[in-house]
Amino acid sequence: MQTFKLLPELFGDAGMATIFSAERTVLAWLRVEAALAQAQADAGVITAADADAITGACVLDNVDVERLWREAVNVGYPILPLVRMIAAALPEGPNGRVHYGATTQDIMDSGVALQMGEALDRLAALLGAFGDTLARLVEEHAATVIAARTHAQQAVPTTFGAKLAVLLAELTRQRDRVRAAARRVRVVSLFGAGGTSAAMGEQAAQVRKGMAVRLGLAAAAVPWHVARDGIAEFGVTCASVAATAARFAREVVDLSRTEVGEVREAGGHHRGASSTMPQKANPIGCEAVIGMSGTAGALSSALFRAMEAGHERAAGEWQIEWYAVPLLAELAAGALATAAEVAEGLRVFPDAMRANLDAEGGLIMAEAYMMRLAPALGRERAHDLVYQAAQEARARRGALVDTLREVAGPDDLATLGALPLPPESYVGDAEAVCVAALAGWRGEATMDHDNEESGE
Repeated sequence: MQTFKLLPELFGDAGMATIFSAERTVLAWLRVEAALAQAQADAGVITAADADAITGACVLDNVDVERLWREAVNVGYPILPLVRMIAAALPEGPNGRVHYGATTQDIMDSGVALQMGEALDRLAALLGAFGDTLARLVEEHAATVIAARTHAQQAVPTTFGAKLAVLLAELTRQRDRVRAAARRVRVVSLFGAGGTSAAMGEQAAQVRKGMAVRLGLAAAAVPWHVARDGIAEFGVTCASVAATAARFAREVVDLSRTEVGEVREAGGHHRGASSTMPQKANPIGCEAVIGMSGTAGALSSALFRAMEAGHERAAGEWQIEWYAVPLLAELAAGALATAAEVAEGLRVFPDAMRANLDAEGGLIMAEAYMMRLAPALGRERAHDLVYQAAQEARARRGALVDTLREVAGPDDLATLGALPLPPESYVGDAEAVCVAALAGWRGEATMDHDNEESGE
């Protein structure tokens, strides 16, 4: 009986679960064995007839999966019993050419390279859906004024669109990382027992290249049996995109607090309900995203232990990946898919955002008043004057503009001009930030450092 994993069961992504299913994993190994045989035939290592026979035998119908796992426990790895099952389905001759010159890790690493590449393509698609939904929110709320918060306290006015634009730009960078990682993990492994390809003979490089072409992978010239930086990059990429989804989720959780009430997840009968408090509508989608991200972040660190593999073959470190890689992919996909769902149904309350700007009697405009006074008084004197007014306003629970009128001299008041200043007047480049983030997401703008990195 397999362990039941509640979080991915409830909020996981079915597409990613399929990629790393037992059936698809075995199919990946079979596909690698078939590609190996065909590449060897092209190089003259085995005959074309033998390669065709082996390819025809590399099908699930020839694999007793329950027996495969049972015998893998005894061997320690599943490839030896898999090869025996393939060979058993063949006549004399081709049955002795299966897995010719390869080692277990060649097959499993090439198989996981196929799965990781497909998994990253899936993450790219999920990330794209999430980003497209965020882009619509950025565009819609580019001018919707909200309190920017630093250290969890109101700071200065901004717009809800600008707040989300920062996240959209982060997703744009994550999209680039996912695409780059997808290119780097798609690498064939075929270097034999000790990484020298000795069993393959002089045709080793040709076979490796031919196998890579058939699998849609790159042909490495250097073995990577113990060089697991590519696997670690995959895991860190998964954890990183999940963390970006969690940052969005955390923002929604904080802004949907009862005392804030500026956004809320989509409603529905018993959605986020409590078993005892009838009024509750908890942000359960966001909670799931945060849970998946936190787990992914912790789990990804295990892959750095896998990088410690010594000599020419790991002694236990490799097995870390068998558990961590599929689960990291599933957690990342679940986090992105659930975050996209939350964003799609997000309820936004501009009136509450506007009302909260007055929560402390206009103290959120303190910097604006200081910068109005700074040209005449200098920044330090202007800061001290507004600081005094802010302290008195907070102590009295009064309005900042009223205490400013009391502490400022006539000349200062003249410098300030018409009072009070509305929050809408102090959002700076918020709308320009939205425009830039949207252009970046849509591929209409490229940052200079991106050009430098790509050699353009």
